[in-house]
Amino acid sequence: MYKKILLPTDGSKGSENAAKHAWIIAHDHSSEIYVLNVMEARPTSGITMDILKKEGEEALQKISQIFKEMEKEEGYDKPLKKEFLMRVGYPSDEILDTALNMKIDLIVIGGSGKHRLERYIMGSVAEKVVRDAKCPVLTVH
Repeated sequence: MYKKILLPTDGSKGSENAAKHAWIIAHDHSSEIYVLNVMEARPTSGITMDILKKEGEEALQKISQIFKEMEKEEGYDKPLKKEFLMRVGYPSDEILDTALNMKIDLIVIGGSGKHRLERYIMGSVAEKVVRDAKCPVLTVH
């Protein structure tokens, strides 16, 4: 049913929890899993692309470590097919574009790690993905 799973990550606790669910679903369905980090460059933020890239790589590495730990705990001898991706742009747009272009069957996404005020003003990435995705979306808190 779910041959291709997309797991967006921003390094938050919600993303880590989503990774565990995505891993279980991927193993149950013999799925491929694509872990995506989106670097959102805001010209006025003063944050350089090097810093964003480093944070993105750390977020992807954290997910890789979670997968390794789960494989040990669950005793699976068949490795999970996975690919780690980095994109630059607006997170919700990049997640939706990646899902569409890669013909993703399921998106597993953590709840927003943003502060309440930002979420009120801008809306959360997860909310936008749930609203606009062409495939099923599982949100994890």
